[in-house]
Amino acid sequence: MATYTLISSVIVGSGGAANIEFTSIPATYTDLLLKVSPRISSTNGTVYVDYNSSTSNQSWNRLYNSSGSVGADTGSRQYITAVTSDYTANTFGSTEIYIPNYASSNNKSSLVDTVQENNSSTNLQALVANLWSNSAAITAIRIVPFSGTFVQYSTAYLYGISNA
Repeated sequence: MATYTLISSVIVGSGGAANIEFTSIPATYTDLLLKVSPRISSTNGTVYVDYNSSTSNQSWNRLYNSSGSVGADTGSRQYITAVTSDYTANTFGSTEIYIPNYASSNNKSSLVDTVQENNSSTNLQALVANLWSNSAAITAIRIVPFSGTFVQYSTAYLYGISNA
């Protein structure tokens, strides 16, 4: 049975935050689970997720439903979505990133389930398969908006998963 242990959490305070960062991630777990509830101060909902400060050697494949239009695409820098300043007040996105074997010497894959919440017909749900082509263990995770800042009450929780 898997055991989940909270490694660290961030709750953005008044004034916002340019990024959310987890450092000194111990290599003592089997997998990582990152739960993020973001809202940003701009109208671009793209939020990048980088490992060990690296913005290279990343790729992804995505299936999405954007306001009733479904599709698939690919890209080169791992990301999640955030609720933006033009969405319903006091709503936040919901994202989970599952990172298996994060401390191994193999390339790192992850699965993202991300949603932009809005009390209208405008919304986005996506499932994303990511690959970071790097053999280094993940020791840090940085979450940074494409533009704007995280607003107050945005949250991120990092869990270590042990297979017992």
